[in-house]
Amino acid sequence: MTQKSVALEKHLEWKGKLEIIARAPINTREELAIAYTPGVAEPCLEIARDESLAYDYTRKGNLVAVITDGSAVLGLGDIGPSAGMPVMEGKCALFKRFANIDAFPICIDSKDPKTIIDTVVAISKSFGGINLEDISAPRCFEIEKELIKRCDIPVFHDDQHGTAIITSAGLLNAVRLTGKKMGELKIVISGAGAAGISIARLFLQMDFGDVILCGSKGTIYENAPYNNEAQQEMAKITNKEKLVGSLADAMKGADVLIGVSKPGIVTREMVRSMADNPIIFAMANPIPEIMPDLAREAGAAVVGTGRSDFPNQVNNVLAFPGIFKGVLSVRSREITDSMKEAAARAIAGVIDEKELTADYVLPDAFDENVVKAVADAVAAEAVRLGLNRR
Repeated sequence: MTQKSVALEKHLEWKGKLEIIARAPINTREELAIAYTPGVAEPCLEIARDESLAYDYTRKGNLVAVITDGSAVLGLGDIGPSAGMPVMEGKCALFKRFANIDAFPICIDSKDPKTIIDTVVAISKSFGGINLEDISAPRCFEIEKELIKRCDIPVFHDDQHGTAIITSAGLLNAVRLTGKKMGELKIVISGAGAAGISIARLFLQMDFGDVILCGSKGTIYENAPYNNEAQQEMAKITNKEKLVGSLADAMKGADVLIGVSKPGIVTREMVRSMADNPIIFAMANPIPEIMPDLAREAGAAVVGTGRSDFPNQVNNVLAFPGIFKGVLSVRSREITDSMKEAAARAIAGVIDEKELTADYVLPDAFDENVVKAVADAVAAEAVRLGLNRR
């Protein structure tokens, strides 16, 4: 049987990847009276007096909402909220498996940013954190920004920031391995949507060097006729040389290529035009911008993809479980840019310098050290910033 047929068969068998299990025993009249009426009135009254006690008397402190509108699901595109549900269930299962966090999938039947924002705000009191998932750009920027303002719990769009954090971790180790100099790298990002922009922002924050974003119509530069609002903002802080041209033009002499765009758009000739020992993270799924064997054949020193069947997988499970575990542990009000950087450095630090190889600049998704390292780093940064409530 093919993997596709097995996946369909197993999903039919599972009928969902989640179930709710009661933590409170309800086997006797006394247990019923304690878990529900009349006993349940007591924690209700305590929370009514002090809302923060919801973290102590309910599951709020270990419960995350995984929210989508189904407009940008994996590599499938705009397939709608119902069709996005298997992915949201899967994300919730990963939260439980890797960080023992309870997560609940919520698929909103609207593409209107205001409706999505109002809906999430209205239900936010039930949760300790909000994980936005598979919402298309540029709407996702507005939605996340407004939710961060209006919610008193952490809001995190994983498609943007998770990918940025892990790519940054991989690049930190690739730079250490190749001996390239921080602050002097020429970095090209193929893909100027949510992921590409978030990666560029974190790269600049961490001072890797100059970044050139490339969209489907060419490089992003100030006042380019095809820039959207988010790209125009990025044009002010990227592409210092104001390069106008194609992806191939941008890649000439580049130290790093990051791909979050389309399959097969990078050729061996384009890789050969890069600087010596180039670093490539080609993350289009399921087919990357260039296959790893072709990139290496053309001279790439380090290659990563989004796939689990190649080395250096950029897998978001390296980031989001630990990040949420960290913020929930100290009841942080938000997830800041400095927490994202702390997470990236923690992931990179899981691999000792003596262990680094071209095929091992990112830890394996099942490395049990990752979640703790990320959670500890993020929690410490939240405390340093005074965002913790415990």
